[in-house]
Amino acid sequence: MPAPTPRLIDLPTEFPVFPLAGALLLPHTRLPLNIFEPRYLAMVEDALGRGRFFGMIQPDLSRTEGPAGFAIGCLGRLIAFNETDDGRYLITLAGVTRYRVLAELPPERGYRRVRADLAPFVADLAAPSESAIAREPLLEALRAYLAARGLGADRKALESLPDEHLISTLSTLCPFAPTEKQALLEASDERSRGETLLALLKLNAYPSPGGETEKTPLVS
Repeated sequence: MPAPTPRLIDLPTEFPVFPLAGALLLPHTRLPLNIFEPRYLAMVEDALGRGRFFGMIQPDLSRTEGPAGFAIGCLGRLIAFNETDDGRYLITLAGVTRYRVLAELPPERGYRRVRADLAPFVADLAAPSESAIAREPLLEALRAYLAARGLGADRKALESLPDEHLISTLSTLCPFAPTEKQALLEASDERSRGETLLALLKLNAYPSPGGETEKTPLVS
């Protein structure tokens, strides 16, 4: 039985944030995280006792004043938790809705906390609609991107995904730059995100610097 759709009124507007370059959380997706820094171990422990919510946000290294993060992130709910023998936390975060940072709150146990506005993104709470993307151009761009970057992938598995899952999976897994990940996050809807993804795949369809291919598989 699918989980009930969360209501805006039931979601927190003050919560911790985890700035992590390249780690993109989108509504209705899941993000595995390996937590090992003491301040973020503390953040996870506190989140477990406070509704299990915290936000992901991309660092904005172009900023010279204030916290180095973009204004828009994605609120997630911790849905899986495991502690390793060496003290790390292996967790899974489920994307709920995007948010806009309104203010920084005093840090707690070393991690950042913010006050945020979720209302502009209330549509994120509904089930994703059909994206109506140009699927074949997207798959063609993906093939060129994977070949140029030397990334392994189960292409048949990717190509069998419905449009909205294909877009979110590629947006999450492709190793784009933080500013590019942010552009995907801020896309107004699935169709716009698909168009942004297509443009990024074409833009990044070139070999890695030095002519060496990357060894990490995109999808194993």
